Amino acid sequence: MPSAIATLTFTNPVNASLQIGDTVYYSTISLSGGFDTVLASNTTEFGIVNFIGPGGFIVKIVYDDTIALPTTSDYISFAKDKQVNSSSLVGYYAEAKFINNSKEEAELFSVGSEVTESSK
Repeated sequence: MPSAIATLTFTNPVNASLQIGDTVYYSTISLSGGFDTVLASNTTEFGIVNFIGPGGFIVKIVYDDTIALPTTSDYISFAKDKQVNSSSLVGYYAEAKFINNSKEEAELFSVGSEVTESSK
């Protein structure tokens, strides 16, 4: 598969959770009922992030050069590699500290976590 590098420049910094190795998608926006909408059928897997510039305004993506480049009106999204970025904590011990920086009294209603032992 032939590959190339595309540079995407944004007017605002990209989402802070974007990482090198994430998969980037672009979607063609359509107007529906007076709203901009994106259909899954209009979404294209673009490529893999290999560089994020300082401040997050520039992102370089390795992509298959047989895929059309996104336009300035396309919606850009990304997904994490599920093998690398799992959502649960792993281990035997965890510690959490909650601080109220407000001068007002606050009540914490609930705290929850998903924890999985890493080994036995």
